[in-house]
Amino acid sequence: MKMFCYQCQEASGGKGCTRVGVCGKTADLAALQDLMIYAVKGLAVLGHKADQIGYKKEGLDRFMIEGLFMTITNANFDKERFFEKIKDALILRDELKEELLEKGVDLGQLEDVASFTVNSRDEIEYKANSKEVGVLATEDEDIRSLRELIIYGLKGMAAYAEHADNLGYRDEEIAKFIRRALAATLDDSLTADDLVALAMETGKYGVDVMALLDKANTSTYGNPEITEVNIGVRNNPAILISGHDLKDMEELLEQTEGTGVDVYTHGEMLPANYYPAFKKYDHFVGNYGNAWWKQKEEFEKFNGVILFTTNCIVPPKASYADRVYTTGSSGYPGFKHIPDRVDGQPKDFSELIEHAKRLDPPTEIEKGKIVGGFAHAQVFALADKIVEAVKTGAIKKFFVMAGCDGRLRKRNYYTEFAEALPKDTVILTAGCAKYRYNKLNLGDIKGIPRVLDAGQCNDSYSLAVIAMKLKEIFELNDINELPIAYNIAWYEQKAVIVLLALLYLGVKNIHLGPTLPAFLSENVAQVLVDKFGIGTISSVEEDIEMFMGEAQEA
Repeated sequence: MKMFCYQCQEASGGKGCTRVGVCGKTADLAALQDLMIYAVKGLAVLGHKADQIGYKKEGLDRFMIEGLFMTITNANFDKERFFEKIKDALILRDELKEELLEKGVDLGQLEDVASFTVNSRDEIEYKANSKEVGVLATEDEDIRSLRELIIYGLKGMAAYAEHADNLGYRDEEIAKFIRRALAATLDDSLTADDLVALAMETGKYGVDVMALLDKANTSTYGNPEITEVNIGVRNNPAILISGHDLKDMEELLEQTEGTGVDVYTHGEMLPANYYPAFKKYDHFVGNYGNAWWKQKEEFEKFNGVILFTTNCIVPPKASYADRVYTTGSSGYPGFKHIPDRVDGQPKDFSELIEHAKRLDPPTEIEKGKIVGGFAHAQVFALADKIVEAVKTGAIKKFFVMAGCDGRLRKRNYYTEFAEALPKDTVILTAGCAKYRYNKLNLGDIKGIPRVLDAGQCNDSYSLAVIAMKLKEIFELNDINELPIAYNIAWYEQKAVIVLLALLYLGVKNIHLGPTLPAFLSENVAQVLVDKFGIGTISSVEEDIEMFMGEAQEA
């Protein structure tokens, strides 16, 4: 076994990647990512002690969320970045250690995670491969499962916290929780019941961080509005922006204005088209392509420059690798990286723009428009129409089909499921899972589109807010009494925090697919089944019959 990773839905054999990651990461990169998390845990141990005495270490919050975010599936494949980040983590850790000692804090005998030292690349690599660093360091399968469930939730939380932070929105309580929870994953005195409770608390802070990011996005760029998004092309050189970070989107649009270079969104950046603030840019053309896993063929045909702002990188073809750039927590060897902002100044995208000018316009791969922009504010504006449709029986049931897309052939299930749903049902979606059905002609119900796209994966928060509002409108005691079913596709760790957030809000009987997470041990999976009614998918016909049977019972 050269490595062990089972954090994403594509874990090899449904158990874990042991030689090379299905995502494309090598064993040595996987080890460095494990050591990155180990180093962040050391910071968490000391940071939690600082929190207990009310001491704030400048830069600690941001460093920890970046360290977690870098290890999300498909985010960063650049070993050099991890070498440097691990070194920086130990410098920050030792500074904090000295400051705590100066304040009279008794640190006692610090465990290895908060005290290990490495002085060279060879020592970093040796430490990264040591038995105490990786996932399997926790021998008890159920405890390991719960610890990793929490850690993966924290990774998703960190991603959303970073996007909010980029827009100037921070919540110290979220940062403190990340430290406390990470430190708790090292505590051998905690029982399985303790860790289940901590996982639910992680869900609580998941709700908080998604609310924070929603506030950051809507306060900065306005509430998403119903929008027809162009999926064709124009005859200008262009930049394709992928990922999730709207601050990067804003700065790229500002810097490309008047240059003759068009901007298109890709993948999870599609919802940027829904924000009023971005609609003023004439060179913002629309969306190109589909979900992340199709990027090899689509990036080749795009012809222009591609910018990754976050995760969802697929190891590239040589034909386009020289025109891909990264920024933020993303990275890939050979891709040029745009540095972070310094002293509040915008990132410098001039190199991308000049590069784009030398390239051909995009090759058209489709024509037409798709509709989105149904975040909570927009749906509330339609509330009377929706409530009336429910009361009259025009809408029998809502299906939350949020989450992630992926490469597995089995994910065709979600397209077939959407196509087979009765005409009196509506799909509520967010995340790149929507690419399985957002271009289908599913029609509408009395003017309400049958696919309501709230936005990015973090906008699953909007779907929860909509559900809670409907519960209030219909004067129900339990959110599970609503005519809403949850059939969610997952792929990586942001989906984990969304799941924990929904469980914290009391949502039950969520169906996950195309497979349950490999990191759930048999016993932990059974706890989720018994306590929350978690299920998986079967066939389209059986699942629709089951879901609609529940609708008739309700």
